[in-house]
Amino acid sequence: MAEDPQRNFRSAYYEKVGFRGVEEKKSLEILLKDDPLDVEKLCTFSQRFPLPSMYRILVWKVLLGILPPHGESHSLVMSYRKEQYEDVLQALEVMRFVHSSTPTVEVYLRMYQLESQQLPRCTEITQLKPEDNFLAIAKAMGEIVESSIDCYWLIKCFVHQFNNKYGDSVPHLPKSLEHYLNLEDSRLLNHLKSCNAMNKLPYNLWFRRCFAGCLPETSLQRVWDKVISGSCKILVFVAVEILLSYKIVLMGMNKPEGITQFLGNMPQENTDAIVSKAIDLWHKYCGTPMHSV
Repeated sequence: MAEDPQRNFRSAYYEKVGFRGVEEKKSLEILLKDDPLDVEKLCTFSQRFPLPSMYRILVWKVLLGILPPHGESHSLVMSYRKEQYEDVLQALEVMRFVHSSTPTVEVYLRMYQLESQQLPRCTEITQLKPEDNFLAIAKAMGEIVESSIDCYWLIKCFVHQFNNKYGDSVPHLPKSLEHYLNLEDSRLLNHLKSCNAMNKLPYNLWFRRCFAGCLPETSLQRVWDKVISGSCKILVFVAVEILLSYKIVLMGMNKPEGITQFLGNMPQENTDAIVSKAIDLWHKYCGTPMHSV
């Protein structure tokens, strides 16, 4: 049977933009029609393929437990989520922790603190720091999600999952970064070590904030797909690929402060390519891990 030129062109296009074919989109659509949804299969799909933007928020909400597997109850559950959101917000307004001019990310933070029983006393509230991990993640999520209710629930569950599931693993990620960088480019690693830069890389920005504030949201959400579906190790490979992508620049630097400053404010032009290569590295070394840390 002769090959379909139009099909070949379409497949090549999807692969170029990081989506290997319309077959994967159709497979996801079939998965999303199941009732109940198979969460394990959704995790596997999200780890193997990029999520289409039209389904990303729905998949995230299911994987984070915001929505149950049973699709017929999604509307009812989200109505409960909406009521809880409004109740918590109203409580903060009554207590005068937030008001109409309070920045949205601060509102999300106070809501999270109230629900997790960590809300400080009014007299103990200090000025928020922009580099706070929660605020950075909240700001990035706000660029991805339009609905404030969806946004808050995604922030809350994402932070909760990350802290509880990966909290013990995060301190070991810098050592993993060194290991995989040595496999990919030992010369670059030796240079970073020789100028005492390895222990001063922006690990908090990269790992504690899951690259929020470092990568633009279009690239960031592809990284978060993997974190939400079960692996924080993708963060290591994004960091490795950042170092590899800017090897020429970094090899020309000898002061750790300069390297840290450059990486903390890296150019935003080629981040999609960096993330694509990082995902390839992740698959190369980890296969398609299920719930791998």
